[in-house]
Amino acid sequence: QVHLVESGGGLVQAGGSLRLSCAHSGRRFSTTTMGWFRQAPGKEREFVAAISWILDNTVYADSVKGRFTISRDNPKNTMYLQMNDLEVDDTDVYYCAESHINLSVVAAGYDYWGQGTQVAVSS
Repeated sequence: QVHLVESGGGLVQAGGSLRLSCAHSGRRFSTTTMGWFRQAPGKEREFVAAISWILDNTVYADSVKGRFTISRDNPKNTMYLQMNDLEVDDTDVYYCAESHINLSVVAAGYDYWGQGTQVAVSS
């Protein structure tokens, strides 16, 4: 059974950095992509970044390109999101997710989700 657990969220000042982690157990043979999404109350879940589980292909939302870096450590079954130069608009609950679709950028393309970790950026 697939199980995803995020960690690393917190409160940081604008311009600061955080690194989120996603521990992944029970990965399916069909898993091709891991992704990060974020969601504010009352809003739709928004794509942030995705990475191929086997290759090093990555894709980012325009809003985070150049500031966020997605990576993975396969032996540790862990994915990361390094977030630099954080902005107040980055305040959200961040979720990691697993997909069988190569580099999907839509929430509907993901099959399993973590419980989320809160990121708050103050001005």
